[in-house]
Amino acid sequence: MSGDARRALDLMTARWREFTDLRTLADITVQKGGERHRLAGVLLARGPTSLRFEALSPFGQPLLIATIADGRLTAYHPAVNEATVGPANADTAASLLGLPLEPQDLVAVLGGRAAPPADVRRAELLPADEHGPSLEVIGGDHRQRVWMDMTTGVVRRLEITGGRVEARVDFVRAADSTVQGFDFTTSPAYVSGAVRYQRPEFGVGIEPERFTLTLPPNAKVEPLK
Repeated sequence: MSGDARRALDLMTARWREFTDLRTLADITVQKGGERHRLAGVLLARGPTSLRFEALSPFGQPLLIATIADGRLTAYHPAVNEATVGPANADTAASLLGLPLEPQDLVAVLGGRAAPPADVRRAELLPADEHGPSLEVIGGDHRQRVWMDMTTGVVRRLEITGGRVEARVDFVRAADSTVQGFDFTTSPAYVSGAVRYQRPEFGVGIEPERFTLTLPPNAKVEPLK
């Protein structure tokens, strides 16, 4: 790894470690084939791997509550008192949220960051293209390409390749670089979507208990596969 690549990787890692939590209203649109789904609700994220999303009806009642905490993903539909529960990984995240990312990568994207793999094998600076300079990071399970400002560490675009899925994320930012959402595409499932934030708040101090979802005793529970 060259000195410049090492400095870029250290900068990316430092920006990820700065992230503590996010609280925001979010509009989520997911399109697959000819189907288009839209959800709006409250989104909470806490580093490194906790997430909670409550999709609300126009009258403010929860339609769906999905959480990721302690390596488990739980999705509960209050209207029918049914839940799906399983391990939090790229496959289960894709089935519920459309984004096939591991919990740490998913939380990093929600926070406008890129999380380096735990087992970095190689990092290399790539020549600038129409999106600017980028850093390629190779881990044990997947490859990341991160387009970012090499001075500030602000990530503009992210590609993650590994396993059976590729995902690309393009961040939307305010004038002060605060993330306001992102657009995403995945292949070979050909899922695309957009997430937009309303009045996002960072570093507000969200308690870990907010990411624990206790299901009603009589809820019908199906395992996620």
